[in-house]
Amino acid sequence: MHRQLGRHFQAVTNFFPRRSRVRYYDRRVKQALHKLLRGLPLCVGILALSFFTTQSYAQAVSLAAPGPKPADSRRAWKPLIGEYGPEQAAFIVLEKSGALFLRKDDGKELRLEPRSSDDFAVIDPPAGALPVHFVHTHSRPASSISLGDLTFHRRMLGPEDGQEFRIQPSRPIDELRKEALAASPPHEDGAFRGPDLVDLASLDSTIHLDIRYATANDFLGTPVYTQARAFLQRPAADALLRALQRLQPFGYGLLIHDAYRPWYVTKIFWDATPPEGKIFVADPSQGSRHNRGCAVDLTLYELKAGKPVEMTGTYDEMSRRSFPDYPGGTSLQRWHRDLLRWAMESEGFTVYEHEWWHFDYKDWREYPILNVAFEKLQFAPKKIRED
Repeated sequence: MHRQLGRHFQAVTNFFPRRSRVRYYDRRVKQALHKLLRGLPLCVGILALSFFTTQSYAQAVSLAAPGPKPADSRRAWKPLIGEYGPEQAAFIVLEKSGALFLRKDDGKELRLEPRSSDDFAVIDPPAGALPVHFVHTHSRPASSISLGDLTFHRRMLGPEDGQEFRIQPSRPIDELRKEALAASPPHEDGAFRGPDLVDLASLDSTIHLDIRYATANDFLGTPVYTQARAFLQRPAADALLRALQRLQPFGYGLLIHDAYRPWYVTKIFWDATPPEGKIFVADPSQGSRHNRGCAVDLTLYELKAGKPVEMTGTYDEMSRRSFPDYPGGTSLQRWHRDLLRWAMESEGFTVYEHEWWHFDYKDWREYPILNVAFEKLQFAPKKIRED
């Protein structure tokens, strides 16, 4: 009996190493590094940045399609998938190739061997098998996981039932809107291309719009746009159409959430967002690539069913599930995310490192920051001007 308890204790202690050798890619560390590098000589900065990049989990940009479409995860397993434990040492339960895995914070993934609907075993040599039990009710997400005698609660990263992610604005939105409309964008020097915005809905019938910021179904809980429309600069719009044409043979269309964004809306977002969420919104003192008409927020939808696909996290969610290299979720969710990225990056866009849905067009530096509300846009055959 004592020998059996000893093996069980050893399995638990081995599962949680005293010190992780590799931690999940932390964007806040990268942001701090960039601030540090500003004060270093160029050659030293490049060397340090290249070292940091090689140590991260960020996916290398690849123009290869993501491979055959995987089967969806078992329905009974989906409530078990998620993150558990404290933020500093959280672990992820994910689905891969038709099996559940437990990913530790050192990056090691261990297969969960099913014993019953809620019970599994993880084999982690040399300690042997460790019993794993999930606590959940019907189709609701599991509330906790037990590894041997240790229990860890589920981390609530975002909506689990398809609802919109919400924050508590730092101040009333009406107050922030009034201030933003009275403010001016940052001054810019240099020669820019003349704005030439294109209405994305006019490009192709399989481009659908779901402009959340024109509704209360956004992360602020109130509309900030007066019209549900989407625009991009003409070269970016042409590239978007080519990306769509890459996706159509796979059975997918594009669902647009946002594109050109007036600068005053960027200021509302920044001022409303608490400090811990600032990495997910643009700093108005720098302007946004959305303000230049060269960024688009989008996802995939099934052409036959007409419904959006599942991704690893929800649109506008302020958690690490939004990172384009997040290893959690299901094989099918990650495949959808990687397919979208492949199509967009094949046509001159680059995914934003904090948001799987956000893509910047390569020529964004060539366009000025705009601050024109949708209803004030006036189109000539190839031009847009401000009132």
